[in-house]
Amino acid sequence: MQALVINKGIHFDGKYPQPLPKPGEAVIKTLLGGICATDIELLKGYADFNGVAGHEFVGIVEQADNPALIGKRVVGEINTPCNSCPTCNRGDGNHCPNRLALGIRMQNGVFAERFTLSQANLHLVPDSLSDRQALFTEPLAAALEILSQIHIGPKDSVAILGDGKLGLLIAQVLALTGCDLLLIGRHPERLKLLTRQTVKACSTDQLPKGYSAKIVVECTGNSRGFAQARKLVQPRGCLVLKSSYSENCLVDLSSMVVDEITLIGSRCGPFAAALRLLESGLIETEPLIEAEFSLNQGVEAFETAQQKGTMKVLLRC
Repeated sequence: MQALVINKGIHFDGKYPQPLPKPGEAVIKTLLGGICATDIELLKGYADFNGVAGHEFVGIVEQADNPALIGKRVVGEINTPCNSCPTCNRGDGNHCPNRLALGIRMQNGVFAERFTLSQANLHLVPDSLSDRQALFTEPLAAALEILSQIHIGPKDSVAILGDGKLGLLIAQVLALTGCDLLLIGRHPERLKLLTRQTVKACSTDQLPKGYSAKIVVECTGNSRGFAQARKLVQPRGCLVLKSSYSENCLVDLSSMVVDEITLIGSRCGPFAAALRLLESGLIETEPLIEAEFSLNQGVEAFETAQQKGTMKVLLRC
């Protein structure tokens, strides 16, 4: 089968072996995949991953122990826990030390004609959602995870640092709380892509002197963003990290102690809630799509995705 493989770069392989499902896994035919910032970091050495890349997908189940899944259009959570270790037994399967992570950790991903994933990870896609809408389930769930971790209300000041794909999704989610929200990035004009949310936006050099926020969400995708975000957090405020970095990040821990900053790492979130929110029509996704390529154009797609300012790049499989 055709696949995009990470091994000292990204390569197209037209004769990659078909996936063999383990007990409890489904075989899924990929309809559409999305390239995200984590995929780009994998190319730079993040997680030491080698294999088929990709974890954002919409697909059709071709083979499964559960016959009710066969032929259904699905999206899926990326972490598969062992369900037997102490971490899993306390209900933290997403942090299982033995977990598989689709296209990231010990499991081939979705940039192929077919792949396997635990049936327990799958969620049916409502008929009302297009493939291009449903593809945003995973990153939208990641945006919603912030609200699972901290309370944000109408009286809170919140800054989002980074106006890329994830930043714009987070802005749409947090705007629903009624908070005093500011999106900060290199392309504040991107907010014009979104017509339903009245979110303020500016570039870093346009920030009012002395500006700070109670809650700052860092989603720039680069380690320099951490230092910028840290400067914006008020004493006794909260810094939420959404970026995965391939390089190490220097942190002034003493200043965080003095200012009593709460630091929260935030990644995977609730798929069912994300699908409901997409169905509601409150989240715009089409303006976030830059381009769509076929799978055999995957190397070109990755080159496009790595260009500064590029929005979501899709792979039609």
